[in-house]
Amino acid sequence: MSSRLLSGRYELLEKIGDGGMAVVYKGKDRLLNRFIAIKILRPEFTKDASFVENFKRESQAAAGLSHPNIVSVYDVGKEGNINYIVMELVEGRNLSNIIAEDAPLDYRTVIDLTKQVASALRIAHKNKIIHRDVKPHNIMVTSDGVAKLADFGIAKAVNDATLSTNSKVIGSVHYFSPEQARGNYVDERSDIYSLGIVMYEMLTGRVPFDGDNPVSIALKHINEEIVPPHEYVDGIPPALERAVLKATNKFQTNRFNSADELIEELDNIEFVTKVVGNSIFAEASNEVARKRSDTEEDDSDDIVSENSKGRKKKKKKSNSSSRKKKLIKLGIAGAVLLVLVLGVAFATGVFSSKAKVPDMSDMTYKEAKKTAEKSGFKVEKGKSVYSSEISEGHVVEQDPSGGEEAKKGSTITLHLSKGSKEGTVPNIVGQDYKKVEKKLKKAGYKLGIVKSETSNKPEGTILTQDPAAGTNADKGTKINITISDGKGKEKGTVPSLTGKSLEEAKSAITNAGFKVGNISYDESNVYGNGYVMWQQYAANTSLEKGETIDIEVSKGKPSSGSSSDNSNNSGTRL
Repeated sequence: MSSRLLSGRYELLEKIGDGGMAVVYKGKDRLLNRFIAIKILRPEFTKDASFVENFKRESQAAAGLSHPNIVSVYDVGKEGNINYIVMELVEGRNLSNIIAEDAPLDYRTVIDLTKQVASALRIAHKNKIIHRDVKPHNIMVTSDGVAKLADFGIAKAVNDATLSTNSKVIGSVHYFSPEQARGNYVDERSDIYSLGIVMYEMLTGRVPFDGDNPVSIALKHINEEIVPPHEYVDGIPPALERAVLKATNKFQTNRFNSADELIEELDNIEFVTKVVGNSIFAEASNEVARKRSDTEEDDSDDIVSENSKGRKKKKKKSNSSSRKKKLIKLGIAGAVLLVLVLGVAFATGVFSSKAKVPDMSDMTYKEAKKTAEKSGFKVEKGKSVYSSEISEGHVVEQDPSGGEEAKKGSTITLHLSKGSKEGTVPNIVGQDYKKVEKKLKKAGYKLGIVKSETSNKPEGTILTQDPAAGTNADKGTKINITISDGKGKEKGTVPSLTGKSLEEAKSAITNAGFKVGNISYDESNVYGNGYVMWQQYAANTSLEKGETIDIEVSKGKPSSGSSSDNSNNSGTRL
């Protein structure tokens, strides 16, 4: 694909990234004479017209975002079967690489990078754009420490179309919020959850949930509690750990309600750690150490003077006044340190009577109140929220969460279910149609017409649904579905063809189970005569066997009489 010219303007120079959805190239905008990044969608996505339309719409919306912590989108286009985005080229390192090489990161660096990413999310959320795929791979960090969040809009396009393709999960399930894993309603707090997971990974060098397959990881996000970061790494400020655990709370209402709230909390933590942790405490401790050293030296002088003659006794007397002053300063420094330690201890609840908060999930308010009082807590009713899983009148969420420590006598806020939301169609795409009737019935809907179409997905897998998930429909509405017949063509892996001779490329194509498509020729300054310089599908792409693959072969360097204007034609290879 490199050395190609898109739309007669964007020159592909070299591949710099490769992901599940797209390949990223460093390029050059010949019109504006600047270096750029070009993200090209993988071919399997371009076959879904609805996905491509969502992709274009959401990417164009993201192009309207302008912020120093957001990778700018310059253009969205299509040439032939190639759909691409032109973006700002960020010179720096990917956060995933930084974590792999340097984690655990210093907590001050974690606070700084998190605030920058949260600032990017704040702007996006104000423009009604939810990222849906916040992860280290989508965060670039420049050499001077500026974090830039990329891929706005792409995850939304995927979410609107399907969560998987070719049995491969789109996005990174390690950073999915529980509501994303369930296929439920996603909002700003879903991005905050993902950012909380990124914070956790920066602090500890590991993700909180891992497993053998995406499904098992998703279930852990839903069901398992996060191990606090301090159990892996020492030196994390407790307030920062609490912020991470709040951001990654399983219930949306228990998280930070906005990016602004998270930034404000991080500002407070940063201020306290700078002023108290690194300044006053450090200075007071150093002062105590200095005074202790001075006192020991004075005592040493006294011993010498007692065993010496008059001249040294005079030294003892002359040092006496100075020693008294030092002892007074020592006492003051010690008192300051003691006051500060006691103040922090009381503020953090060291001397308060604490107890673990009981888990009251799915209890009635009466049951929860009795349980809380037995443990020494009070309760109050919070919000009434929709839930398709918890019965009406039962506890959906609580603050503080079960298992957390809180001061005895404090109040626990209980958010109660008001039943499933009227008119919201559940997501059943990707599930076995034989098992969805119960789920639909629980949500108040019925299974409608079942159609079958050829697909390589397992037989009975739901490919589409109508009405779509999340849309409004009256209870009792029939949900029509299309399922796979399991008879789709076998998939193969596209071989690497560029740099091979024409005969070698033909053999590689047929050996992989594909057919040789159109062969075109053009001059090239890079590839020698008779060698392949471009292939229709990127190497390692999954493609149905029997499909044709077009290639382009070099005719060698341009002759001296060739027109220099040829380089301006769309699709010209170098």
